[in-house]
Amino acid sequence: MESYRTEEEQVEALKRWWKENGTSTLVSILLAVAVAFGWQGWQARQQARAESASNLFQQFLETMGSAEQATGGAAAEELATRIATEYDGTAYARFAELHLARLHVAGGDLGAAEAALRTVLAETSAKEDLHRVARLRLGRVLAARGDTEDALELLASDGANPYAGAYAMARGDVLLAAGRADEAAAAYREAQSLADPERPLPGLDEKLDYLNPQPPTAGAQG
Repeated sequence: MESYRTEEEQVEALKRWWKENGTSTLVSILLAVAVAFGWQGWQARQQARAESASNLFQQFLETMGSAEQATGGAAAEELATRIATEYDGTAYARFAELHLARLHVAGGDLGAAEAALRTVLAETSAKEDLHRVARLRLGRVLAARGDTEDALELLASDGANPYAGAYAMARGDVLLAAGRADEAAAAYREAQSLADPERPLPGLDEKLDYLNPQPPTAGAQG
């Protein structure tokens, strides 16, 4: 009987504890389970979304290979627009916007190109390569639209910029187009000093030669 009483007392004690604490404990357990399943579900959805975006972006890159053709260009633009719209906030969307800007420039729609590039700037850090590339391209787009001073402001020197040489060359192009040849030559010389010797900036030497023609040597004169 003593053993029975002890077990009975234990059961009664458990019943009392459950009556006093069971509801809150059950709620806590259910919440923990819900959070765990919710987190796993969220992770699964994010993974599926990332994979879908990656697949669509790969399809876009493959289509870009035939972008010279009218159908290829239209298909690439459609895919890039889908990526930018459906996967907003992802790295894929930002890359798509950058490519859209390129397509818009090729199609002569500088306003749409500017909008796409400003979206990239707004959604990236100033220290990211993608941000710096978008800023460089936006400077050229603004210059093409006649906004010379805004373009030069975007392309201003930045010692921490790994694209400083390309920025200086772009400034030279903007200044030359604005008829400011001396300033353009100075910008080109700066670009030359900043460029990686193993990766020279295409066309830079020719531009400097154009602005600073060398007189023919005595032996070359007839």
